[in-house]
Amino acid sequence: MPVDAGMPWGQNLSMDDTHPMQQALDEARSAALRGEVPIGAVIVDAETGHVLARAGNRTEELNDPTAHAEVLAIREAASLLENPRIENCDLYVTLEPCAMCATAISFARVRRLYFGAYDAKGGGVDHGPRVFEQSTCHHRPEVIGGMEETASAMLLKEFFKGLR
Repeated sequence: MPVDAGMPWGQNLSMDDTHPMQQALDEARSAALRGEVPIGAVIVDAETGHVLARAGNRTEELNDPTAHAEVLAIREAASLLENPRIENCDLYVTLEPCAMCATAISFARVRRLYFGAYDAKGGGVDHGPRVFEQSTCHHRPEVIGGMEETASAMLLKEFFKGLR
């Protein structure tokens, strides 16, 4: 599905619709076209299958170091639900979240986190500070890593190769 023809917020997923991780990859591709690090995120209501939010990195565009795809998607979903806790939602993201994003995921009470590529250098879930394993972490989502890992990693490799 082309990025511009993405699903509108709140549209219900069916078996024929693009999987949320594919939508996250579309968001990552769009981010790369904007000159952003290609990371995309999608939030889905786990009960209804509605896509609540889609985002790609916008740190450069917004001059905002917190404008990571995960944070932007969480903000959009929380706003749509009119609740800072999005407990019945699943987050799909193309790269292992950093410590900042992992903390936001915990604060938002995301039910389940799916991510693509692992990030040994900047990750905060399976690498680095392992935010969800800390005793100070009040909410630990279920985590499934490695979903579309090859496609996610390839987007990042190609993007950074083009900068060299």
